[in-house]
Amino acid sequence: MKSVIGIDLGTSAVKILLVNQNGEVCHEVSRSYPLIQERSGYSEQNPQEWVEKTTEGIAELVQHLKGNTSDIEGISFSGQMHGLVLLDGGYRVLRNAILWNDTRTTEQCRQIYEQVGKDRLLAIAKNPALEGFTLPKLLWVKQYEPEVFQKAHLFMLPKDYLRFVMTGKVHSEYSDGAGTLLLNIGEKKWSTEICELVGIHPDLCPPLVESHQLVGTITPDFAKKTGLPESVKVFAGGADNACGAIGAGILSEGKTLASIGTSGVVLSYEERNDQDFKGKVHYFNHGKENAFYTMGVTLAAGYSLSWFKDTFAKNETFEQLLQEMDHVPIGANGLIFTPYLVGERTPHADSAIRGSFIGMDASHKRRDFVRAVVEGITFSLNESIEILRKNGKTIDTIVSIGGGAKNDTWLQLQADIFNAEIVRLSSEQGPGMGAAMLAAFGCGWFSSLKECAENFIHPVKTYKPHNDHARKYKKLFHIYKQVYGQTKGLGQQLQEFRK
Repeated sequence: MKSVIGIDLGTSAVKILLVNQNGEVCHEVSRSYPLIQERSGYSEQNPQEWVEKTTEGIAELVQHLKGNTSDIEGISFSGQMHGLVLLDGGYRVLRNAILWNDTRTTEQCRQIYEQVGKDRLLAIAKNPALEGFTLPKLLWVKQYEPEVFQKAHLFMLPKDYLRFVMTGKVHSEYSDGAGTLLLNIGEKKWSTEICELVGIHPDLCPPLVESHQLVGTITPDFAKKTGLPESVKVFAGGADNACGAIGAGILSEGKTLASIGTSGVVLSYEERNDQDFKGKVHYFNHGKENAFYTMGVTLAAGYSLSWFKDTFAKNETFEQLLQEMDHVPIGANGLIFTPYLVGERTPHADSAIRGSFIGMDASHKRRDFVRAVVEGITFSLNESIEILRKNGKTIDTIVSIGGGAKNDTWLQLQADIFNAEIVRLSSEQGPGMGAAMLAAFGCGWFSSLKECAENFIHPVKTYKPHNDHARKYKKLFHIYKQVYGQTKGLGQQLQEFRK
């Protein structure tokens, strides 16, 4: 049977899926790589790590293949958004990639508003100037590493660089381009106006294609290292959130996604290119052609739980840790957590704010803190849902993916806090599955991504909100929302004491 490979280039690891024509995951491989965090607010990676780990992972996938390598028909990608990879004229990497969760660029965000104007930026790029986006990173390098910037011939986004090494072809696509602040979202082209106003030459921007578009085949060298045939077709792929939406079937109006990975995302499908949320939520091009999505982001969603586990329960699994919250009532016995460990994105675009536990007393046990962390992550995502609802969107059914979809208690907790039905899928592979679906569609297996989703994606369980729980969480959510305003100033004062 024919198969495709979906490569999800994440923040902490690359995940590689082999998916057959029935949408079944035949094999999966994951390879992790480190973050480089030299200072508070800095977050970088060596792009060569992505290449090496992906090459190793594909080679392992091929070794476990039951059948002929010629049956692998296509490859596509999902990738962490916003990351800056700078290349010189020989397409050599000039410095470590600056990642989406890097917050060093507050000064450059102010410069963008001064040079472009906030209203004009929102009209073209549909998003505010935030530290995580690519353009502020470019301006930071221009200002603080001028010798590097002078050598820069091209910028790429993480998955696009990986694909370039595999194929020798230079491209980006609209869903990832939308996260740079350099793309005219509605017109689907790089904005020469923004480039000129901020002093970035438009030639630094790579050519743009559709996510399902065939961009080439793998190089002989990459084929030799992995065991793949040189004939395998390579498709452009999409941003991780766009691919997560595809992999969860968010491909028509009324569909909403909650994804809890390292970051947390609430994403809702949009047909129109002229919606105006005034920058309160992100507005990006979808991986589906001529479609869009609105999105709210919690920067440290699953990362908050990972931090708690690594700090206080290093030798336990996530499953063991989450079991503890089953024995704790709603509200964690009066304890609230705000997940601002690396600043926040939605609804507070604030790189200085930091997380907090509010309401601690001597009676609290570790299990109370676990439940508070999970509730706080979910409250943060609910702030994005609240914005979408206030702007007229009906959100009564939400597909949940990521770490938050692997635990029944957390899924029920989402239903109660979001006050909506939560759907769990039979095979929750998120962005990696979305990447595989782009390859399957690109190979001509289906006439549309929607038809592909109907064949690949199957709901298995629905969690309905309990009215009494929803009422309690509504009251707690009101308290949660007050914490930001009352700790914002404290976070700013503490900045000088951070390493």
